[in-house]
Amino acid sequence: MAYSELFKSFARIRDYMRDFYVYGFKSRDEFTKKSARSYDDERRRVESILGEYMGFKQTPEGKNVFISIDSRVSRHNPLYKAWKAKSFTDGDITLHFILFDILNSPDVCLTLSEILDRTDSYTECFSEPRTFDESTVRKKLSEYVSEGVIVAEKRGRALYYRRSGDCPELSADMLDFFSEVSPCGVIGSYLLDKTDGHEDIFTFKHHYMTAALDSETVCGLLCAIREKRSVMLDAVSKRRGTPFRIPAVPLRIMISAQSGRQYLMAFVPHYKRIKSFRTDNILSVEPLDVYPDFDKMRQKLDGMAAHTWGVSAQSDSRARIEHVEFTVRYGPEEGHIHKRLEREKRCGTVERISESESRFSADVYDSSELMPWMRTFICRITDLKMSNKALEKRFKSDIEEMYALYGLEGGEEE
Repeated sequence: MAYSELFKSFARIRDYMRDFYVYGFKSRDEFTKKSARSYDDERRRVESILGEYMGFKQTPEGKNVFISIDSRVSRHNPLYKAWKAKSFTDGDITLHFILFDILNSPDVCLTLSEILDRTDSYTECFSEPRTFDESTVRKKLSEYVSEGVIVAEKRGRALYYRRSGDCPELSADMLDFFSEVSPCGVIGSYLLDKTDGHEDIFTFKHHYMTAALDSETVCGLLCAIREKRSVMLDAVSKRRGTPFRIPAVPLRIMISAQSGRQYLMAFVPHYKRIKSFRTDNILSVEPLDVYPDFDKMRQKLDGMAAHTWGVSAQSDSRARIEHVEFTVRYGPEEGHIHKRLEREKRCGTVERISESESRFSADVYDSSELMPWMRTFICRITDLKMSNKALEKRFKSDIEEMYALYGLEGGEEE
């Protein structure tokens, strides 16, 4: 069967784009989930959406395809195109336009039976007219009520439906910024499509585009947080490569300023602690009941911020706190080093001990999270103290290995 450029399930295309084009760099022979023909169909489908952003590399294992995007040129996230390629059934799209033509303004307010009486007139001119039963129309109206585009009003014993009021005028520049930097920015991209052409005024030095693939997941989590609900998470362990299912209470979405990666901070009753989950490892989110202690768990998460550098958290009051302290040296013309420490200190503190030295210190749950940031000060660190001695030893041994690699010993040429 010939492939279609459109698709019904975004979960499938998300999984494929992420594993093969964003993170995987896999070849055709490495596709083992389905047949080679399925690989070819999915590859053509992705290329029909992102053809101008595709690249490939020939390796001994075969041809590897990948997405190649220059954020200096592409000011809008091209991955949003995948969302806009989702297909609808003929019945869905037909009923959509019929309903919004019947309810053509907020002043038109009708019951379900009145709407049903008018739907047949739209298709009766065809040789094989399509009809819609009461259950189908009711479900579609309920869907639009939940989306906020249709309003349901109870009048006596009857339920009336009308269109919601007109949306306020939105600035194209505001939507331009929102669509590229906010979680669920695809919503801003949809709205931006409805505005007149405008000049792009934003350029991004660090444009984290791959989060677009997690928009549906993040939207479900944000809705659960707003309603203070627990959820059932279907996720996959990247370390073991195995799927798992676990109930959790979403508390906050956190975004790394260094990588753009999105994390869910959630209380997991099974472990009786707050854990973090990468959103790109979450396959689906199923809303459950309202969690009675949501505010209590949210306050506990806020209280842990004083010792949280990244997303490693401990909700156990007996959790061990690790101390990190180091001193950096800089020249008289390098005052920006101290300013950088102040700007990036997060939950730590910075003390200026002389005109050319500053000391950083922090008490955190997981000092290993600081290691990548600390490495950016290599060759400036003059003193280092860590309560986690194994981690301190590893940090220093990494520097010694670097000295050996460059033929140095103790920072001096041999």
